[in-house]
Amino acid sequence: MKSARILFNNDTLNVTVNDQDQVVTSEGKILEESTFTWLPPCDGKMFVLAINYADHAAELSFKAPDEPLVFLKNKNSLIGHDQLTFRPDNVDYMHYECELVVVIGKEAKNVSQEDAMDYVGGYTIGNDYAIRDYLENYYRPNLRVKSRDTCTPIGPYLVDAKDVKDPHNLMLRTYINGELKQEGNTKDLVFNIPHLIAYLSDIMTLTPGDMIFTGTPEGLADVKPGDVVVTEVEGVGVLKNTIISETDYLNTLNQ
Repeated sequence: MKSARILFNNDTLNVTVNDQDQVVTSEGKILEESTFTWLPPCDGKMFVLAINYADHAAELSFKAPDEPLVFLKNKNSLIGHDQLTFRPDNVDYMHYECELVVVIGKEAKNVSQEDAMDYVGGYTIGNDYAIRDYLENYYRPNLRVKSRDTCTPIGPYLVDAKDVKDPHNLMLRTYINGELKQEGNTKDLVFNIPHLIAYLSDIMTLTPGDMIFTGTPEGLADVKPGDVVVTEVEGVGVLKNTIISETDYLNTLNQ
């Protein structure tokens, strides 16, 4: 099953998505996509992996880490599918990061790697934009790099864990304006999903709706206002958003 959250007639609705990718309300009504706004399907804590693909580490001239490098992101950065992400004015390099996002389904504390997959509720797609100008090193992806408003599109929906047969063998792809820019596979994760759940649940309690952004493979490119960025994860879905300037973004807030 695929589940989502949308804004419809100023109300937040929990809906399902059928095999034709149509949104269906709890009353069974099918909604036209032009009549609603996609919201992030999850709203828990955000754990984000840095350098969790060896090829991405090499791309950045880093070595793969010996243990997970994890940072937290703020909820202000979350937006839903088919929404707008602003690029700050006067920056030199802003790039996408297509990621498989693991969503926790039940409370987890001190979980073993052997039992970890039992705590996965589902999967979605995240695009973890980064402002590369301010990255000091991979241990410190600071606020200016990773927690900008609108810079974490996620969705469109949550796919039940049981419907993704092998999350460790999924293709990831990113397109800018229809041109393939990034391609990788979750089989190349440095730390797999059971390792990450065990590691994180040893540090703190994980709760339903918490998200683990599992990292991105090599193939980064700069994005500019006007670019349409599509990230997709095999068996999970396709996430789209459009880049606008900071000036245009601020103008929308003042309308």
